[in-house]
Amino acid sequence: MTLLGGAWTPNVLWRLSGGARRFGELVRDIPGVSPKMLSTRLRELEAKGAVVRTVAPGSPPAVQYALSPLGEELVPVIDAIVRVGTRLARTQSQPTRRKGRAEPPKACL
Repeated sequence: MTLLGGAWTPNVLWRLSGGARRFGELVRDIPGVSPKMLSTRLRELEAKGAVVRTVAPGSPPAVQYALSPLGEELVPVIDAIVRVGTRLARTQSQPTRRKGRAEPPKACL
């Protein structure tokens, strides 16, 4: 859980589950994340072994981020969390009955 903790971490891992991305692509793909926060999260995930950073020579150098084998193992976990959250959101958006008040029989309606 410490690996998944932190703002934006699940979002970054989820976006990288689709394949390697450049920094600018991640900034565009994750609405609301600042470049500074994204950079921080990518560095943390790289240090923990969930993300691999590849630098291709050039001017400027092209940097890509991808999931490591450990990062790929986390994708089903994030997917499960999303499924449960979606199901809970659906059930909570449905009207609930008040406790202690039974609905009248259909014959009375």
